[in-house]
Amino acid sequence: MLTAEEIKLFLDEDMASSQKRQAKIGQDYYEGRHDILDYRMFYYNDNGELVEDKYRSNAKIPHPFFTELVDQATQYIMSDKEGFVMSDEPELQAELDKYFNGNKRFKVELSETITGMQIRGCDYIHAYKGKDDRLCFENADSLGVVEVEGRFAEDGKNQIIWKYFDRVDKEGNIRFKVLVIDDENTYFYTQENNGSIVPDDSVPLNPRPHAAYEDSTGKLYTKPFGFLPFFRLDYNKKKISHLRAVKPLIDDYDLMASSLTNNLIDFDTPLHVVRGFEGDNLDELQNNIKTKKLIGIPDEGNAGVDIKTVDVPYQARQAKLELDEKGIYKFGMGLNMSGLKDTSATTNIAIKAAYSLLEMRCSKIIDQLELLLMDLVEVVLDEINETNGTGYTTEQVYIDITPEIMSNAQENAQIELTDTQKQQTAINTLLSLASYMDNELLMQQVCDVLDLDYEQIKDKLTDPEESETMIDNAGGILGGTEPENPFGGEVDE
Repeated sequence: MLTAEEIKLFLDEDMASSQKRQAKIGQDYYEGRHDILDYRMFYYNDNGELVEDKYRSNAKIPHPFFTELVDQATQYIMSDKEGFVMSDEPELQAELDKYFNGNKRFKVELSETITGMQIRGCDYIHAYKGKDDRLCFENADSLGVVEVEGRFAEDGKNQIIWKYFDRVDKEGNIRFKVLVIDDENTYFYTQENNGSIVPDDSVPLNPRPHAAYEDSTGKLYTKPFGFLPFFRLDYNKKKISHLRAVKPLIDDYDLMASSLTNNLIDFDTPLHVVRGFEGDNLDELQNNIKTKKLIGIPDEGNAGVDIKTVDVPYQARQAKLELDEKGIYKFGMGLNMSGLKDTSATTNIAIKAAYSLLEMRCSKIIDQLELLLMDLVEVVLDEINETNGTGYTTEQVYIDITPEIMSNAQENAQIELTDTQKQQTAINTLLSLASYMDNELLMQQVCDVLDLDYEQIKDKLTDPEESETMIDNAGGILGGTEPENPFGGEVDE
């Protein structure tokens, strides 16, 4: 096992790594903490010194495009209502639904993992035993997870160090939980702020096997999983955040929008030019423009007061903002809803085209997600087989992720109506030729039009005379005439 000093060393080195620094930047941008918030303005004063300008407006407006791009992909992938983990065996499907498709908590944790892998480049799923003695899965923030290869441990086992926030005590100290996990046991530690790591005295059994049970007599039973209960979901091979593709464009958009806001704030009211007043130096001039809206110029024999307005050159900035926005959605491979505008008047082809970039990006995520889900299925099947005495294998399970693309409801209804009319025309044509073919051939042709399996329903068909009567009735209905009533009497309207 690792010592407390080794654990702290691994955590400190990991947090200083390039990958984790990039991951923290991705987390900041997802939460709206952009570089624009640190933007400062400077100027040279009368003495030629560079000083910070604290008089001019300095609006700092982050635009969370990255948040939208990430959430778009997550919700698009999770839009599959049927579930991901499927089997053609009804009994096995019922068992799998308890872990995956029918488990709302799993869907929430999986959604968090898909979001995290885009933000930070990778994220983790942690497996643990729930109260019902069934495997459960939760998201583990990759910022607090360190993979330790077996060559760095005395016992030669691969291990995971997982550090996560616990609470803030009354003195304001931040308390963290630190777990060291291998294929058999979990070791529990605590850490305050960035201090020393010490064993967690609040855990009665430390270290503890992955699964621990206590019967009614108080006897304790323990059982390890036999595998490392952490599963990583990578965004790409280098585990680089999706932010890298769009960060310069987002920063440029923030700067252009904030600068335009500053111009509007600084020049939103007219300037009063007082001729004949010479009391302004550069510092006073900026302060007067900002606060009093007054400036003075030397007396040249024409003393007086003029009112000046400033036309803010917003057109160039506006064009640049629009260009940046298009670039963000294009190179960020997202769905620009402003391009759809009136969805009710947009065809399904146009909607499909708008989704093309998002669909392309999500297809890569889905490939990685399928690998993760099959790893989870493998350990779940082992538990199902052990509990129920079955022999299910991964060959009986498949992953089906089919995201749903929104469509034009009016166009869909029109297409459905057209298909129905084609179907009705085909049946009417067959019924008009009924006298030239026997009933069996006619029913086969009708089943083909209605997409029915004739072999499955032929035994349920009536004798030829009744079939002929049924066909005549169908012809009357489709042709608009009153159908024959086989029970006699009048047909109710």
